[in-house]
Amino acid sequence: MIEVLVVDDDTRVARVNAAYVTKVPGFRVAGEAHSATEAIRLMETLPHLDLVLLDHYLPDETGLAVVQEMRRRGHQTDVIMVTAARDISTVQAAMRQGALQYLVKPFAFAGLRAKLEAYAALRRTLDGGGEAEQAQVDRIFGALSTAAQPAPPKGHSPPTAERVRRALLNAEGPLSAQEIAEGTGLSRQTAQRYLKLLERTGRARLTLRYGDTGRPEHRYVWVTRM
Repeated sequence: MIEVLVVDDDTRVARVNAAYVTKVPGFRVAGEAHSATEAIRLMETLPHLDLVLLDHYLPDETGLAVVQEMRRRGHQTDVIMVTAARDISTVQAAMRQGALQYLVKPFAFAGLRAKLEAYAALRRTLDGGGEAEQAQVDRIFGALSTAAQPAPPKGHSPPTAERVRRALLNAEGPLSAQEIAEGTGLSRQTAQRYLKLLERTGRARLTLRYGDTGRPEHRYVWVTRM
């Protein structure tokens, strides 16, 4: 389970965010804090904290000040900012101080769920350790990209496109249409059709692998959007 600390000065909002977290499989709320001081205290006492959902507007300090104090004390806990602060200077400062994501209030459950699922995907990617080829580096940097995808053209199903997208995003390297089909339960023809769609829209990149037959195998890799 991914242990989460929810930090928000508004106790009602903190309870709602905590309830959202518990609805996402694989996540558990380790604690709630309503001030910078309380947040730091809990970080010192909670033994296995993985992620902090951090508001910026706190009564005694800013969320960014909390991040600075965390790092000064040696806490490498991951941070997702969850705040109404939307000025570019604050967003930029959060990015530079190592916040993995930034979710602007108000938001619906789906918005937070997308961020948490992307974070879980990142954790799975990093669990293997070792050295990374470029495809895995792309996957690491792309794991937190949860921007809304454009609607597929007529005749294409958004849920099917999402299944193919997630298969590429979670892959260790380029995949063929057959591998996508086996991993998603789709037919090879359907997988190929959606892969070509993702390639045309710039979301996937086509690579070629040459085998003994001389005919290249078409393989696809998810394209990171920075």
